[in-house]
Amino acid sequence: MDTLRGHMNNVSCVMFHAKQDIIVSNSEDKSIRVWDATKRTGIQTFRREHDRFWILATHPEMNLLAAGHDSGMIVFKLERERPAFAVSGDSLFYTKDRFLRFYEFSTQRETQILTIRRPGSSSLNQCPKTLSYSPSENAILLCSDVDGGSYELYCISKDGTKDSFGRGDMQDPKKGLGGSAVFVARNRFAVLDKGSNQVSVKNLKNELVKKSALPTAADAIFYAGTGNLLCRSEDRVFIFDLQQRIVLGDLQTPFIKYVVWSNDMENVALLSKHAIVIASKKLVHQCTLHETIRVKSGAWDDNGIFIYTTLNHIKYCLPNGDSGIIKTLDVPIYITKVIGNTIFCLGRDGKNKAITVDATEYIFKLSLLKKKYDHVMNMIRNSQLCGQAVIAYLQQKGFPEVALHFVKDERIRFNLALESGNIQIAVASATAIDEKDHWYRLGVEALRQGNSGIVEYAYQRTKNFERLSFLYLINGNVDKLSKMLKIAEVKNDVMGQFHNALYMGDIKERVKILENVGHLPLAYITASVHGLHDVAERLAAELGDNVPSFPKGKVQSLLIPPSPVLCGGDWPLLRVMRGIFDGGFNNTDRDADDEEYEAADGDWGEELDMVDVDALQNGDVAAILDAVEVAEEDDEEGGWDLEDLELPPEADTPKVSVSSRSSVFVAPTPGMAVSQIWIQRSSLAADHVAAGNFDTAMRLLNRQLGIRNFDPLKSMFLDLHTGSHSYLRAFSSAPVVAIAVERGWSESSSPNVRGPPALPFKLSQLDEKLKAGYKSTTSGKFTDALRTFINILHTIPLIVVESRREVDDVKELIVIVKEYVLGLRMELKRREIKDDPARQQELAAYFTHCNLQVPHLRLALLNAMTVCYKAKNLSTAANFARRLLETNPTVENQAKTARQVLAAAEKNMTDVLQLNYDFRNPFVICGATYVPIYRGQKDVSCPYCTSRFVPTLEGQLCAVCELSVVGADASGLLCSPSQIR
Repeated sequence: MDTLRGHMNNVSCVMFHAKQDIIVSNSEDKSIRVWDATKRTGIQTFRREHDRFWILATHPEMNLLAAGHDSGMIVFKLERERPAFAVSGDSLFYTKDRFLRFYEFSTQRETQILTIRRPGSSSLNQCPKTLSYSPSENAILLCSDVDGGSYELYCISKDGTKDSFGRGDMQDPKKGLGGSAVFVARNRFAVLDKGSNQVSVKNLKNELVKKSALPTAADAIFYAGTGNLLCRSEDRVFIFDLQQRIVLGDLQTPFIKYVVWSNDMENVALLSKHAIVIASKKLVHQCTLHETIRVKSGAWDDNGIFIYTTLNHIKYCLPNGDSGIIKTLDVPIYITKVIGNTIFCLGRDGKNKAITVDATEYIFKLSLLKKKYDHVMNMIRNSQLCGQAVIAYLQQKGFPEVALHFVKDERIRFNLALESGNIQIAVASATAIDEKDHWYRLGVEALRQGNSGIVEYAYQRTKNFERLSFLYLINGNVDKLSKMLKIAEVKNDVMGQFHNALYMGDIKERVKILENVGHLPLAYITASVHGLHDVAERLAAELGDNVPSFPKGKVQSLLIPPSPVLCGGDWPLLRVMRGIFDGGFNNTDRDADDEEYEAADGDWGEELDMVDVDALQNGDVAAILDAVEVAEEDDEEGGWDLEDLELPPEADTPKVSVSSRSSVFVAPTPGMAVSQIWIQRSSLAADHVAAGNFDTAMRLLNRQLGIRNFDPLKSMFLDLHTGSHSYLRAFSSAPVVAIAVERGWSESSSPNVRGPPALPFKLSQLDEKLKAGYKSTTSGKFTDALRTFINILHTIPLIVVESRREVDDVKELIVIVKEYVLGLRMELKRREIKDDPARQQELAAYFTHCNLQVPHLRLALLNAMTVCYKAKNLSTAANFARRLLETNPTVENQAKTARQVLAAAEKNMTDVLQLNYDFRNPFVICGATYVPIYRGQKDVSCPYCTSRFVPTLEGQLCAVCELSVVGADASGLLCSPSQIR
C-alpha cells in the first residue's frame, strides 16, 4: 500500500468498491482516481480543471457511481455490463462473471463450460469485450483491454459438446496481444496488430501463419465470411480478402461498434451509437436508420427483418428502411437470436431470457414490400391488425385499396376509396354520410374518370343545376338540357333559362327570355343576327327610334354551341382484371356497391303526371324532370296528317361493293413513354424530375434527405425537366413534339434500349462554383459568396454521378459548403450587430472554428483577434494570435500583427467582457442560434447538410441548407446508380 499511501495526502473521501477496488477522491489536484487494490496500479482518472471533488456515492442496484464536485457531478461505471457472446446455430456461448457458459435455444438449457479468469483477480478492465467461436474446432477466442488489448484462446475438448461440457474446469489459455481477434476459418484466426496496421493469421497453436498489411488504417476487425475480414476505420468500413489481399467493398458509415450478419450471410447490420446501417455482403448500402437514443444490440430473423434494441425499446427495421416499435423495455437487454415470435436475449445480469412478441405488424409490412399479396389477404382475414398507424402506412406506401379493408368509419373509407379510384365504394360511403361536400368531391373524381352516370347522380344529390346543365352540354344530351330549361323556368331562374338556351342553341328561346326581362335591344340584335326577321321587325316597331345599329365593316357570327365528341354514356375505360384486393373479402359489400351504382346510373323516372311543388322546393331533380317530360307529351300537337301512298315496287338497283372502303385503319398500339421508362428504372430523384414526375421526386427527396421546403428547388426542377428534352415543331396546327434526350447516347446505341435522361447539372459545374465562392470569400464579398454556396447546396440533391468515388466527392462537397454557409452567415450577422460587443466577439470567435481553407482561416483568425483586442479581451485575443501563428502565415503583416498582439496581451492576460466561448472544450456551432454545443451536450442534426442544432429546434426547417427538417429520419443521399446496384 506504499504506492497508495503516497497519494492519500489531502484526500477528501475514500470508498471501497464491492469487488475490492479503491476509489480515491483527491481535492488537491482536483481529480478522482480508481485504483486496482490487487495490482496496486491506477486504472482511471477523472479530472476537473477548476472544480474539487467532495463526495462519492454508489447506486444500490445498478453498476453506477456518482461523484460530486463544486459545479455539478459526474456519473460513471467501473466495469462493462454487456456480456461478450457468440451465436452458432442453436447454441449460444457467453461470458458471465469468471466463467464461459453455454446455452441451447431449443431446450433453453444452460451449462457452465470453463473458468476464464483466475479467482481473486480484479474484474476491472479485464471483462471480455468480444467472443468468437469456431464450431468445427470447438475453440473460443476472447478479446479484452488487458495490457492495452489482448486475446485468450481456449480449446474445448471434442467430448465437451452439449451434454458433456465441463463444470468450470480451469484451463490455461494461449494468449497474445492485439487490438482485435476473430476466427476467419476452421482452424485459423486473425489478430489486428497494434500500431502496425497489419493482420496476423495464426493457427490454434497460436503460431503465426502469415501477415497481411491492410490498405487503410483500421482500429478493429470483425468476421465477414470465411477468409474475409470487415475492418473498421474512423468513418468507414471495408471488407478485406486475406487470401487475395484486396478490398471487396467499402462503405462510409458512422463509427461502428457492432456487426451483425444475417443467417444467410447476404446482409449485414452495422450498429453505431445512434444509427444502424443495413448493407449487402459486398457493402452496398441499402438503408440507414437513425435513433435518438443508444442502440444496444440486434439480430436478424428468418424473414430478413432486423430486430434491434435501444435502451428502452425493441424495434424492427425492414429492408427498405421502414421501422417501428415492437415492445417497451424496463431495463436494457442484448438480443442473441430471433426465432419466429420469440426473441432470445441476455440481461445485464448475464441471465438468458425468452421474450414472446407479436410479429404481425412487421410481417404484414414485409409481405406488402415483397408483394406477397396472398399472405396479406390471409393476414387481413385472420388477424386483428388495425389502427390509424397501419392505415397511414398503407396510404403512404400506395395501398389505399388494402387500407379500405381495415376501416369501418365511412368518412375514412370515402377518402381511401377516392384515393384508390374505387368509385363504387365511394358512392356507398357518400350515401351513408350524405353531406354536400362529399357528394361534390365524388362528382369531381367521377368526372375525372369519365363516369358521367355517377357525376350526374352526385349533382342530383347536391342540387347543382348549373353543373348538371354543363354536364349535359359536354355529353350532348339535348333532351335532358331541354328538361333543365323547363326546370329553370319553373323555378323562375332567368339566368338558368338563358344559360340552357345558350347550351341548346335555341335562338327563339333566347329572344323570348330577353324580351320577357325587358332587354329589347339585345333581343332585337339576337333576332337580327340569327335571321329571325319577323321577330326583329316586331321588336323594331316596339323600340321605335331606339333601334340599335350594327357596326359597319364587321361580319356578325352566330353563337351556336359545337357538337359534342361523345353523345351520352361514360367515357371508354381500359378493361383490366379485378385486382387481388378488389372485392375479395366481402361479397355483400360488393353487391351493395353494384346496386348503388345501378341506382346512380338509372333513369330519371317517368311515372309522375304533374310538377310537384314540394319536389320543386326540396330540389328533387328527378321528380321535376319527370313531370316536365309528361307535360311535354301532353302539349304535343297532332302534327301533319299524312296518308300512305300506293307506290309501285322499287326497281332493283345494283348494289355497289363497299368492301374496298369497309376496311378500318387501326392505329398501332402506343409504346411506353420514355419518361415512364426513366421512372421505372431509377430511384434517383433527378431522373424523376427529368421525367416530369415532380411528386415522386419530392417524395424521394423527403425520404432520402428529409427535405420539406421545395420552394428553392422549383426553378431547378423546371430547368432539369426542360433541359432533358428537345422540342420539335411539325405543323402549325399540330402540337409540339417532345423528344427525350438520353445520357450517354451514341450511334451504336440500340434504339430499343432507353438510357437514363441527360441532366444539365454536372459535378464539374459545382467545382467551378466552389472556386468562385472561394474567390468571393477571399475578396471579402461575403453576400456573393454566401449566395454561391447556398446555390451549390440546393443543386446537389439533383446531381447524378456515375462512380462511388464521385459519390464520396459529393458528400465531401456538402460538408465543405455547409461549413462556409454557417461561417458566412455568422460573419454577416456579426456585421449587423452594432451595440453588443460581447456578441460580436463571440460570432467572430465561432467563425474561426468552421472548417475553412487555410487562407480563409487565417483571415478569420486575424479578424477575431482584431475584434477581441479592440474590446480589451486580451486573453482571448492572445489565443487567436497563437492559432494564427501556428498556421505559418505567408503574409508578413499577419505574422507581425499576431506577434505584437501576443506580446501586448502577455503583459495583462485578462478579459474585460465574459464571453460564451471556451476554446479548451471542443464544440460545434448551432446553425440557427449560433451558440456553441459543447461535447457531451445533446444536439440534433440536419439529415441533409449534417449541420448541428440545439434540441429545441428539432422539427424546424434547417437554417443552413433551408431545405430539410432538423432531426428528421432520412436514409441518406442517393445520387448514383452505383449505390443501387
